Amino acid sequence: MKILIIEDDSTTRDFIAKALAEHGYAVDIAEDGRSGLMMALSSQYQLVILDRMLPHLDGMKVLSALKSAEPELPILILSALDSVKDKVEGLTAGSDDYLTKPFALAELIARVDIIIHRAHRQSPVNSEMTYDCLKLDLKTHTAYCHHHQLTLQPKEFRLLQYFIEHSEQVVSRMRLFEAIWSYHFDPKTNVIDVHIANLRRKLEDADCADMLHTVRGAGYVLRR
Repeated sequence: MKILIIEDDSTTRDFIAKALAEHGYAVDIAEDGRSGLMMALSSQYQLVILDRMLPHLDGMKVLSALKSAEPELPILILSALDSVKDKVEGLTAGSDDYLTKPFALAELIARVDIIIHRAHRQSPVNSEMTYDCLKLDLKTHTAYCHHHQLTLQPKEFRLLQYFIEHSEQVVSRMRLFEAIWSYHFDPKTNVIDVHIANLRRKLEDADCADMLHTVRGAGYVLRR
């Protein structure tokens, strides 16, 4: 398992790299956003640990570029920006988890293990999934409704995939956090609501309205 750390603070970067190496991971490091992006796109990694405030190229721009080019690449944001707004912004942009500085090393390693294990578990066996008028191509990461292609962000695609996998079942917010984000993340934030609203709007625009329902006090369900 190979991890890339993009972090400009040498003390933090070396501390994390040493701990992950001792935990059995192969680790590469980058000191700025531009070189980190180039490394991430030129080699195969199971996880990128990304600081938000980086020289040469901001961490959020690195995140956007990576998710456009490699939508399935797991990314853990590690940042001193610790407001709920900052966390929601990072998660909504496509990161798989968001850990604030200062952090406990044991928690970082636990999150890394969870993200990598989840990504491995979710590797698609079948290349296509369907439910009613919806169709997902898991190899090309594309979604269709009535043969109209949907323009989905990585987390929106994963949400739709999860709903199809559990179609006609009520799925709680906590289950969505466990499956798509990290269960360590504060479920009181509105990151799920933002993604659900965006996904619902895109389904409606493609004539797939009234498929994704909110069950008050319980969660969400995909059904016709």
